[in-house]
Amino acid sequence: MVKICCIGAGYVGGPTMAVIALKCPKILVTVVDISISRITAWNSDQLPIYEPGLDEVVKQCRGKNLFFSTDVEKHVSEADIIFVSVNTPTKTRGLGAGKAPELTYWESAARMIANVSTSNKIVVEKSTVPVKTAEAVERILTFNSSNISYQILSNPEFLAEGTAIQDLLNPDRVLIGGRETPDGQKAVQALKDVYSHWVPEDRIITTNLWSAELSKLAANAFLAQRISSVNAMSALCEATGANVSQVSNAVGKDTRIGPKFLNASVGFGGSCFQKDILNLVYICECNGLTEVAKYWEQVIKVNDYQKNRFVNRVVSSMFNTVSGKKIAILGFAFKKDTGDTRETPAIDVCRGLLGDKAWLSIYDPQVAEDQIKKDLSMNKFDWDHPVHLQPSNTAAVNQVSIVGDAYEATKDAHGICILTEWDEFKTLDFQKIFDNMKKPAFVFDGRNIVNVKKLREIGFIVYSIGKPLDPWLKDTPAVTRDK
Repeated sequence: MVKICCIGAGYVGGPTMAVIALKCPKILVTVVDISISRITAWNSDQLPIYEPGLDEVVKQCRGKNLFFSTDVEKHVSEADIIFVSVNTPTKTRGLGAGKAPELTYWESAARMIANVSTSNKIVVEKSTVPVKTAEAVERILTFNSSNISYQILSNPEFLAEGTAIQDLLNPDRVLIGGRETPDGQKAVQALKDVYSHWVPEDRIITTNLWSAELSKLAANAFLAQRISSVNAMSALCEATGANVSQVSNAVGKDTRIGPKFLNASVGFGGSCFQKDILNLVYICECNGLTEVAKYWEQVIKVNDYQKNRFVNRVVSSMFNTVSGKKIAILGFAFKKDTGDTRETPAIDVCRGLLGDKAWLSIYDPQVAEDQIKKDLSMNKFDWDHPVHLQPSNTAAVNQVSIVGDAYEATKDAHGICILTEWDEFKTLDFQKIFDNMKKPAFVFDGRNIVNVKKLREIGFIVYSIGKPLDPWLKDTPAVTRDK
């Protein structure tokens, strides 16, 4: 029986290994992590992450050919193929701070593999890493082992949270990069044989190592670029009376462009887009490609601009102040169908409103109270480091309450900000909500999910990103405020 071990039981490692176990019953799959609480959760009925379909896959395989363990060294030593899916946070200090990835965990994993290995291994990069990381890993393994052959492969993930299981079961492509040597190509074929249990041959792409490493960064940069492009267009739509939904629909009908990732919103979030673009920017700068670095950095700047613009609109619409006013925040996760709050635009929007002394009542169906308060009290990028266990600014959450449903959040509120496109927000009884709010009652739709016409008929003053402005808002242009 082929043995696979995955180092890292997070958003990538857990679901990916679960699907491999499901589709390859003759392969023994073990996910290891030093976090006792995380492994305990994976072995319980309450998994550590929420992802539609994940529970069913895990419960079908767990205890048969899928195992979760904290005995890292044992399972790494026994494995034939080792997936490394450890964290690569953005550095917060030192060379490249704010852009470059922190590869401490990767280096530690490589040294541990070298220390415990007694047989040849295929080591697979699963987490997103900078180009040429494989070379560094290869050197660490080679210099710290003797008479053991290691082949390094790059197999980046292309999962979207909320649809990760479907993405794994029916991927657009599986990318495998390896050395262009006989042994390197044998390793590529070995991993290809794993995926070929369920992925059609024409969807498994093989490249050299560096192309595979760069492809993940490029894919996320292109997707984020599309979001920033349509968000930039949304600002122009508001200024001219155009409708961004109609514009994006017309643009998306062009088969060269397509309709995906053309929905205007309060901004993109998640663990990958910003981090990967900053990584790309840093790589460009290190290679002397200043203009290329500036080009990709602008994608981040437009995203920050969109969040700031949303806050400005809220404050300026409500008589240029939200001080002492209750604002209901509907949705805190960065997208629907996930409890993930990493880099969610809700953090910056909430902080902007708190900076103007608003009182926030927050409801999200999947995000726990302690997670929301932790996110609002952390410094930027700290969420990806162990320091996130100790929030640095607990005073920020004194004006925040976390509630159990949308109706409690909106009761006696002056305004509502919709920041996550949860389906339940589309079917709320807005007449009931309106009757229980302060007047005038405002709705600021950061996801363009409400029926604007219906809400205005009820009596709401509605702002929907990129849509023709409410008559009220036309007379109160958004002020320019500090971030």
